[in-house]
Amino acid sequence: MSALNSLQSGVLLLLGVAAFGLEVWALVDCLRRPAGAFVAAGKRTKTFWTVIVAVAAAVGFVSVFSVLGLFGIIAVVGAAVYLVDVRPAVRQYGGGPRRDDRGGSGPYGPW
Repeated sequence: MSALNSLQSGVLLLLGVAAFGLEVWALVDCLRRPAGAFVAAGKRTKTFWTVIVAVAAAVGFVSVFSVLGLFGIIAVVGAAVYLVDVRPAVRQYGGGPRRDDRGGSGPYGPW
């Protein structure tokens, strides 16, 4: 039984780290976007979404070391809603790398 408990603990740790990574990604992306992009895209304010994903990241950090159950799930849902719904809408208004700026370009133009 000890091996099974160890495996379960390892899986829970892995899931907690993955969830925390998702929440940090959402927070960093939210902080990079201009405040006007949220309103222009018809979404809630930047402050609202920053608070949501910051709380989600804080709960996710705690969840890595101790399973919070429902609170951890709610934190992942908050970050996922931002990444799936809000991020694509505000992305077109700037604040992050544009699709044509990513990869394939050197200091003197495209490779």
